[in-house]
This record gives sequence, structure tokens and C-alpha cells, in this order.
Amino acid sequence: MAEETFSDLGRVEAIAKLYEGTPYKPFESSWFETSGKAYVSQQSRTFIEGIDFDLIYFPLKHLGYKCVTAVTGELYAELSHPRTLDIRLGISSKLDFKHIKEVWEGIVAAAKEHGYKKVSLDLVPSPNGLAVSVAATGETSLLTAKRRPAAKSMDLICVSDNLGAAFMGFQVLEREKRAFEKSGDAKAQPKLDDYKHLVGAYLKPQINAQTVSQLEDAEIVPSYGYLVTRGLADAVKRLVRDSGLGAKVYVDKLPFAGKTFELGKELNIDPISAALNGGEDYRLLFTIPIGKHEKFRHDFQTFDIIGHLAKPEVGAAVVTPDGVELPMKAQGWKNE
Repeated sequence: MAEETFSDLGRVEAIAKLYEGTPYKPFESSWFETSGKAYVSQQSRTFIEGIDFDLIYFPLKHLGYKCVTAVTGELYAELSHPRTLDIRLGISSKLDFKHIKEVWEGIVAAAKEHGYKKVSLDLVPSPNGLAVSVAATGETSLLTAKRRPAAKSMDLICVSDNLGAAFMGFQVLEREKRAFEKSGDAKAQPKLDDYKHLVGAYLKPQINAQTVSQLEDAEIVPSYGYLVTRGLADAVKRLVRDSGLGAKVYVDKLPFAGKTFELGKELNIDPISAALNGGEDYRLLFTIPIGKHEKFRHDFQTFDIIGHLAKPEVGAAVVTPDGVELPMKAQGWKNE
């Protein structure tokens, strides 16, 4: 049986066909009614081929999954429960229906995992490669919002998982891409077995879909929350800016995945720099009141406490194992 193409199906039928076998309905409005005890939050992002991803090594299904994870993580940072997704795919001439179906399968898998009630889809032509635009809405409980405490010096800075793994995995993929292009052998296979976990952290980042519900059940309300996407230093600098306080992050408290330091030696990359400025980690960073320290450590053992808020004059500081405080530097920020 011949593969179906966009020219055979047309845009409308292609969209309808993509929804077959999913729990979602095509051409359905993404409007939803709130309970009256919540406010609506929105997050959006566009991923562009050649800038945000490389199809030479990025599986299309993983791409769809990651794009949804990106905006969902931003909702979780705001303590929001996901509700609706609006997807727009810009499709270049080199891609056909079977390729877009793979992207869509990843989108649906992530949407189901994170509990989205509605997912809308549009397909448009793109002259410059694949583009994935994702807009998400969520609901934050008014009770949670009212309970959000003011940030104070000594509040804990916590992250949901290891740091720097995605950047290191990206470096492996780029190395293997260069080797493939240099070899001229179309059948050459990348050498990824030694660092599968790190590569997976970049291609398909995971975020616990129960985090917000677990915080609500534990009656722990962070004063601030961020999704770490451009490196830890960027998130901490945003925290300092938004809170009006300082922050200290301790190098010896940073969590790293297995083989991160081994790969760092192999590629001559400092894992600490990768954690601070590498990006693509998709980790949640929360500030937790110091009074909730013991309960948080007991109930949220997948989180690591990496530092604390401090007096404003401290700024954003990284503390070495020797106790030396250094100003934290981040790309895109004016660094002192």
C-alpha cells in the first residue's frame, strides 16, 4: 500500500487523519471553562529547524514530545495544571505526511502524559524548514496563589533533577554528526551507547507530571518557580531580579548525572560550566520557605537543595567548595 502524502490528502483531511486513534478531537475550540476557583496562565514557544533542533539526529517523535514538555514545564513553574494545547506546524517541502505523523505522535504522547484536555492543530507551509509553535494554557488554584509566601533570605533554592546532562548529550550528538559528515559513509552509525542517558536528557527531557499536585497535597507553596532552560545561572539571575534578594548556589550541592564528568574529560568541557550555562535541562527550580525544609526533604526526594536566598547585596553568587563566593555569569545578562 502506497504511503499517503499531503498532496493526496489535503490539509483538512490530513489533520483529521492525524487525530485518529487519539483521545482528542480535530477542529475543536481550545476554549475551556474554569472552576471559578482558579486563574488561567499561558505559555508559548516556537522551535525552528536549524536553530532549536537538527533533524540530522533529532528523532521526529522526540521533537514533538520535547516541544510540549517545554511549555508544560513553564506552566508547572507557575504551579499551573495543564488544560489546553494549540499546535501549529510549519512544514517544509522535504517533509511529508509520514514525517509529520511522527512529530504528532510525540505531541500526543506528551499531552496525554501531562493531562491536557484539548489539543488543537494547524498545518501551514514553511519555506525554511520545520517549525513547531506550541501555546499552552493551564489553571492555578486561587488558594495556592493566595498562599504564595513572600520570598525571604535563607529560603531554599531547589532543582528537580541533575544539571548539565542535556548540554553534554548535545555535545555528543554534535561530535557524532561531524564524524558522520567527515566519513562520507551514508551507512555510518553514531557511537552513542556509552552516553545514552546524557543524549536522552537532550532529546527527550522528562518532567514529573505530578509535581504541582504533590506540592498542593503537601501544602508547600514555593515563593518563586522557574523552568531551567538556558542554564542554571540564567534562572538564578531571574530569581534575583524578580525577588529583589540575593542568592547563593553551592557548587558541591549541584546534582550531576552519571558519566557527566567522564564525558567532560573526554570532550574537555567543565561539567560545572555546563550546569550553569549549558541549557536545555528542563528542570524545575523552586524557592521553598526555610520553615518547610524538613517536610520538603522528606516528601520531595527527587529534588536537590542547591543553595538559598540571601541579602540583596550578595547578588547572584556561586560558592566554591573552598567557600569562595564568585559572581554568577550567564549568557544574555550584563555580567559584572
